[in-house]
Amino acid sequence: MRIRGVERRTIRAADDGASVEILDQTRLPFEVVVRELRTLADAAEAIASMRVRGAPLIGVTAAYGLGLALRCDASDAAIAAACKELLATRPTAVNLAAALDAVFAELLPLPPPERAAAAWAAAGRLADADVATNRAIGEHGLRLLEAAARTRGAPVRVLTHCNAGALATVDLGTALAPVYLAHERGTAVHVLVSETRPRNQGAGLTAFELAEQGVPHTVIADNAAGHLMQRGEVDLCLVGTDRTTVTGDVCNKVGTYLKALAARDSGVPFYAVVPSTSIDWELRSGAAIPIEERDEREVACVAGRAADGRLVEVRILPEASRAENPAFDVTPARLVTGLVTERGVCAASEEGLLALFPERRRPPGL
Repeated sequence: MRIRGVERRTIRAADDGASVEILDQTRLPFEVVVRELRTLADAAEAIASMRVRGAPLIGVTAAYGLGLALRCDASDAAIAAACKELLATRPTAVNLAAALDAVFAELLPLPPPERAAAAWAAAGRLADADVATNRAIGEHGLRLLEAAARTRGAPVRVLTHCNAGALATVDLGTALAPVYLAHERGTAVHVLVSETRPRNQGAGLTAFELAEQGVPHTVIADNAAGHLMQRGEVDLCLVGTDRTTVTGDVCNKVGTYLKALAARDSGVPFYAVVPSTSIDWELRSGAAIPIEERDEREVACVAGRAADGRLVEVRILPEASRAENPAFDVTPARLVTGLVTERGVCAASEEGLLALFPERRRPPGL
């Protein structure tokens, strides 16, 4: 990802295994601030406060957080305690647990003196794998944009919700990976960026990174999406996911479900872009996904830049009014045109996913 003209990843580990650098996404789009994580507590706070966010990036950050924890204590008890602390930070994204499980399984057979270095190396491999997965997703999703360009004309008008770009991953992104490849290779695209209240991650993050990469885009109010689809001004929707069930139900930032309903009514293709690390192979219904309830302050207040350049937060609700803040919703598989994975595009169904990931099939009777 290019930021201020410099190519960089969203997370970078020091060679000595002593620290990790992240982009503080709570300061974007107005300030580019790099923070250093040196302890387990630093990593847990960065995830919980959404200094890092996006399911793939959360998973990699947690893996590095485990590596930082083991520099102090690499006992079995310390590993278990660190995993418990990290797991408690964000309950919805499946990548967090999957990353920790993968590193945990690799560490347990090792003697304690070797564990910290092994955890660090494992986290690095997870980071590299995320980038490779995103590029493969981009190649498969690019075909959808190229097909839309042939049938509907250019530029291809892509609607997205929240941030599923490079900032949500180690690099390139999931839902925006096809957009970036199309832009690089000459297929004209224009992204309609849903602002994504309450945290404005579309307006503050997606718009920021699209601008940095030079991709044409327009920010729209969340509730304008249905109107634009109804008027034929959207060619297809691309959204990310924090957890997708084996049956194709898609959990993503709250507001995604409403866009899927509008897309279905308007005849607009609606694709969820799903790295396999975000698939919960044990879960059959989206109703069972734990939905994170965040602080009502995110709804009651907005942050921005004042006329004098200061970053300020202002309250927009009456003092006596309370707010509810579910962070995610679930779009049923029946509303999803298809799932874009690193192995290809498939139907939003168990059979669709298992056709691409046959190793996940269970033997008869199990």
